[in-house]
Amino acid sequence: MRGTHFAELSGFVAVAEQKSFTRAAKLLGISTATLSQSISSLEKRLNVRLLNRTTRSVGLTAVGERLLGRLKPVLHDYETALESVNEFRDVPCGVLRLTVPPPAADSLLAPVLARFLETYPDIRVEISADLALRDIVAERFDAGIRFGQRVERDMVAVRISEDMRQLVVASPAYLARHAAPEKPQDLRAHNCIRLSFPSGAIFPWAFQKKGKRMEVAVEGSAILDDPVLAMRLAAEGIGVLYLLESYLAPHLAAGKLVPILEDWMPPPDAYYLYYPSRRQNPAALQVLIDFFKTNLKNSDSRADRRPPR
Repeated sequence: MRGTHFAELSGFVAVAEQKSFTRAAKLLGISTATLSQSISSLEKRLNVRLLNRTTRSVGLTAVGERLLGRLKPVLHDYETALESVNEFRDVPCGVLRLTVPPPAADSLLAPVLARFLETYPDIRVEISADLALRDIVAERFDAGIRFGQRVERDMVAVRISEDMRQLVVASPAYLARHAAPEKPQDLRAHNCIRLSFPSGAIFPWAFQKKGKRMEVAVEGSAILDDPVLAMRLAAEGIGVLYLLESYLAPHLAAGKLVPILEDWMPPPDAYYLYYPSRRQNPAALQVLIDFFKTNLKNSDSRADRRPPR
């Protein structure tokens, strides 16, 4: 298979899976115009139309569906064959694509990523940091990171962080103007700064006490998809915020925010790396898993040596 033909076929599969030239081009690291020209060349060479294009969507023709069905296992075997060569290398190599929520990118990856890249210089890491719950199979990510062991079927989840708590916080200035809530239901009388997912869904405010779990529907003057902006509003006294303690740490240490309702917070949870269940992981992914496990083990060992407070 000649290089040009392979690039065209790979581009076709990417567009078919992403149902978008823009997303497929981003995935492949090329411009939308270059990808569009590549698909046009492929259709011209085969003398068939593979994709139906409109201004709003991209869909497969009947011929395109048949070609996609035949190509996907071929490309999978091609990638598997290349990956098998990695077993004979002294140092793993390859591209590692991860989808990560911003808090994990900041508190989990940022402190260790440089060390990982120095240890494995032949691995290239591509990280997409956003709050969306991405389909790692359809969007060709090798793995994702998510808070809490809540993953889809056929996924493996590996714990990669210490325990982390969710907290409800407010600024001293806000609490000087408003009585601190004594129970979660009291939050209905407060201005709550809510976070949303890219889908538009609001991040739930969950609580637990004596084994009883509840969610409280809160209201407020701001709904944001940016935790940094949410923390700034909370620190400026606009309202109450529900967020991970690790993300809030700098504001808590500076006294700009203080925790409330601590007795009602759910048990600590952790970040998990999740990936498709398969017999053999790519070498780059396997060394990342081992790296996180070692880093977590060392963190636990350091915690065990800390004097009691």
